[in-house]
Amino acid sequence: MGDRIGPDRLALWMSLRLSGVQDDTGALARVGWAVRRLTGGSRPEVDFSAFLDRRGPKNLGDEAEPFADRAGSWLDLMAQAADFHAITRACMGFHLWSSAGLSHQGDRIEAAVTAARIAASEGKGAVFAPLAMGGAGGLRGGGPPGERLAGWLDGMETACLTAMRHLDDIEAWSARAETEMSPLSGKTPTALRAVLTEWPLVSSPMAEALTGSSRAAVQRNLTWMEARGLIREMTGQGRYRMWRATN
Repeated sequence: MGDRIGPDRLALWMSLRLSGVQDDTGALARVGWAVRRLTGGSRPEVDFSAFLDRRGPKNLGDEAEPFADRAGSWLDLMAQAADFHAITRACMGFHLWSSAGLSHQGDRIEAAVTAARIAASEGKGAVFAPLAMGGAGGLRGGGPPGERLAGWLDGMETACLTAMRHLDDIEAWSARAETEMSPLSGKTPTALRAVLTEWPLVSSPMAEALTGSSRAAVQRNLTWMEARGLIREMTGQGRYRMWRATN
């Protein structure tokens, strides 16, 4: 895949377009593109060019193959596998990507994002297939089709277990926060804890909107939680500050 952006940096980029000194803004933009495609919009089979936001340039040489033709060959092959399970079709689409000439400057993020959408298509496949969380095994090419599919399924299983461990950490944080915040009164502590459990990063205005509490109440509770090590501020700024739970 190439780009490795943590959820904290990604959330800052998606919500406020903030990047750190060491961040690659090009990588952030690519991963932001992936998030938008994974969370909404039409399926790749419906309008492939619009899904990828790619089209062949008008000044293409006579001997070069237009993007529409390359995309058409990939779509034709995928249509022939319409009876396959969605997860199998996702694996097939990913490994056919470079063969169809769809690789964009050697970047495989488009192939992986398209495969993830196919895997979850029509509610028949996986709700979420976080293959990259399981390492590169599931995305590695080479070998006969059967071995590639086996590696894909193994990678998906490993990734799902990794995601489940992350969810266990969040659940443990929520239980610890509930215990430590029990002396606090009012609705804001409980509501704010729920928001920090559901979202990787939370700003003060966001917390106000989601909890229905006043700015003063939200800020007071955030300060209390930060002082006790339950959360930490991620931006290092005086304005547009954002907090996350500390596992």
